[in-house]
Amino acid sequence: MAREYPIVTVNEKAEKRVRAGHPWVYGDDLIGISGELADGGLADVRSEKGKLLGTAFYNSASKIRLRVVSTNANDKFDEKFWRRRIAYALDYRKTVMGTDFDCSRLIFGEADGLPGMTADLFGTVLVTEIACKGIDMLKEMLYRLLREELAVRGVTLSAIYERNELALRDKEGLERYKGFAYGEGDGIVYITENGIKYKVDYINGQKTGFFLDQKYNRQAVARIAKGKRVLDCFTHTGAFALNAAAAGAELVTAVDVSGEAIEKVKENAALNGLTERMQFLKADVFDLFTNWEETGDKYDLIILDPPAFTKSSSTVGKAIGGYREINRRAMKLLPRGGYLATCSCSHFMTDELFCKMLRSAAEEACVSLKQIERRTQSPDHPIMWNVPETDYLKFYIFQII
Repeated sequence: MAREYPIVTVNEKAEKRVRAGHPWVYGDDLIGISGELADGGLADVRSEKGKLLGTAFYNSASKIRLRVVSTNANDKFDEKFWRRRIAYALDYRKTVMGTDFDCSRLIFGEADGLPGMTADLFGTVLVTEIACKGIDMLKEMLYRLLREELAVRGVTLSAIYERNELALRDKEGLERYKGFAYGEGDGIVYITENGIKYKVDYINGQKTGFFLDQKYNRQAVARIAKGKRVLDCFTHTGAFALNAAAAGAELVTAVDVSGEAIEKVKENAALNGLTERMQFLKADVFDLFTNWEETGDKYDLIILDPPAFTKSSSTVGKAIGGYREINRRAMKLLPRGGYLATCSCSHFMTDELFCKMLRSAAEEACVSLKQIERRTQSPDHPIMWNVPETDYLKFYIFQII
């Protein structure tokens, strides 16, 4: 039986990439089109020799012209197909997250065969982002399937809120907006992660309202925080600081340049009865380190969780300088035997570059690094080895010697 989709022929470079498991085909790699293509519609991807490589969403507005959703020639892209995709994603989270299922990332784009889609579950509220036109055109069905499949697994959604404000939507020819796709709410939900309670603002908070990818890295920091004076830099919602305080740190200082962020940390500290173990500073971390180098302030454990210093390959060089400077200063501020937890959430700052930067910072600070742990994002943000873009979070814990 002949397939019903238009055919896009791609060059050898794209063929090798798709055969290796990478789902993206760029505009420059297209060499032929047969049939009527529609933006957001499906197309069969074939090699120059006519061999079927897969079926993909097509979008003429995007640099990523094709996003492969299946390499199985027998797949039919009906509701049953998409239900299977969602069921696989939810069952995976049930397995790897266990009791943390109701506070986890349920859909992680290409890693779950749902390109450009993010879905984070906060209790009974699902917050989504979509950066693929094909998925955007299917979203009403996908949202219904998510509600149904979650109900089977014991979660009844009260709301689905869309945070479709991504700049990537511009490149897909999609408008930016946010709002409820299902249900309603006041934008506030309370969650518990690692035994710590948080107030999450899923309407106005960054991204989907809370960063779930550091869940187990926070536990790793908590394991060494007892009895120590802890400095949590770029604290945001205070997650690292709160985990350290709950673990028995002597005193935790939470720092952020945003006054709004500091107020949220104070709220979360009060929620957990940890206010007396903490102090809160609205300050630029770089300036603060400069002042403390002069005054001799010391901490036993410093946590560096900065925002991504680079979001493209063209700015990596500048970002390396920023990462090196802040890590060097933290290393100098710590006493011998002190501890440093440091990370980067930028895909473009590769692990190789990050480690090279850390070695340089340690050399400049005249210290040696004893590695305690080398970690990455939590498993609800799965890394696909054939899709390097899914591997973005680098997290290290060292002792300074």
